[in-house]
Amino acid sequence: MNFQAPDSLSEQIAQHLGKKIICGALKPKERIQELKIAGELDVSRGSVREALLILERRHLINIYPRRGAVVSGLSAELISSLYDMYINLLIMLGNKLADKWQGHDLKPMLEQLRVVNRMAETADAPLAEFIDAGFELMSKAHQVVENPYLEETLANFRPAIARTYYLSLSRRRDEKLQTVRFYNDLVVSVQSRESVKINRVIKAYGDHQRALVLGVLQELTDAAAMLR
Repeated sequence: MNFQAPDSLSEQIAQHLGKKIICGALKPKERIQELKIAGELDVSRGSVREALLILERRHLINIYPRRGAVVSGLSAELISSLYDMYINLLIMLGNKLADKWQGHDLKPMLEQLRVVNRMAETADAPLAEFIDAGFELMSKAHQVVENPYLEETLANFRPAIARTYYLSLSRRRDEKLQTVRFYNDLVVSVQSRESVKINRVIKAYGDHQRALVLGVLQELTDAAAMLR
């Protein structure tokens, strides 16, 4: 039996605020006030403070002395650094999965892949749910790979990557098909244990997604400059 403790209050607060940051309801450089959040959610400031530490570890906020918590900014340099790390971590996960799977180990991934494909074909599927479904597909690999350090590292990167996905896919809805193609190609490569193909598929999609996010970021920067 796999026992899973319910999320702590601080984790629930972190997820609540994290979703707001990911979808843009809380903007880059916006200050997060502990007292205000505690009042809105009817929780203690201590629980909010713990939640902010979780969000800092997940690269969604920065905490400064005397200034408090601020939503982390999105810059070309940070996005490139983020994708450099994430691409290499996914390549590690993909190759470990290809090495280790046996028998019906990939069945949960294949079932989740069907879910992702259906969501991509559904025009009104909420974008946040589509993105979460893709991450859930990746999380199935951890059950086979069984590397807790890799799993924890990828989990901490997930919110920051989800934020970039939301930024790009909310403005490039047609890119959902490219994302689904990536998932399908990756699963096929893992099934055939083709290490070279796994590396190529992940790097090609990661570089494509990085360029897409950087392009959208530049558009937003140019639009803001025109309004000044």
